Amino acid sequence: MYTYLLVNLFSILIPLIVSFERKWLFFAGKWKHILPALLLPAALFILWDILYTHLGVWGFNPRYLTGIYIINLPLEEWLFFICIPYACLFTYDALKYLVKKDYFAPAAPVISPVLIVVFLIVAAFNIEKIYTSVTFALTGIFVLLHQYVFRSAYMGRFYFMFLIILFPFLIVNGILTGSFIEEQVVWYDDTQNLSIRIFTIPIEDSVYALLLLLGNVSIFEYLQNRKNKTHSRLSAN
Repeated sequence: MYTYLLVNLFSILIPLIVSFERKWLFFAGKWKHILPALLLPAALFILWDILYTHLGVWGFNPRYLTGIYIINLPLEEWLFFICIPYACLFTYDALKYLVKKDYFAPAAPVISPVLIVVFLIVAAFNIEKIYTSVTFALTGIFVLLHQYVFRSAYMGRFYFMFLIILFPFLIVNGILTGSFIEEQVVWYDDTQNLSIRIFTIPIEDSVYALLLLLGNVSIFEYLQNRKNKTHSRLSAN
């Protein structure tokens, strides 16, 4: 009971506490950039979630929930889109602070095109599977925009962060999909996905996570860069 709530709370607990440490990063001091970076993607993904829950693409096991629902989503699912992105944004910013060199920068122009091609091909050949086709197509298009339209200079750092959080991702998503407990917290209709699992985790979840977190990082970076440009103009004057 309350498993999903505890997963959310334990995911955010340490990043939230360390965020208020003023001697180094003081991540909490960037709240004007953090809140939009969390809330805007959360709003879009919650709408997506409401629709897919209604369609039966996935659902939730009441055994592991508090029983509090908002619209047709459990409270824990709403918290998921705040707690997990917060922990990952903190990790992203902490890695920027601790690892000054962008080691993945040379690889990013190769990684992104490969992901674009793979995601779009998988989407095109699985149109009938709604979770697969929509997730892979949206992620492929979003990475394409970053590579060829936005020309985002931070994709190397994003990929580095995503690689780092893969291990905790496997633990958190593993719990939610039944790896370490008797039943699944979140169940899936396997006719709507590829039925390929990493342990108990649908492979689509990793692509879904990439899309969500890239949305969070994109907004955070945009606001950070806008602030830096404003300060530069003021300093120049």
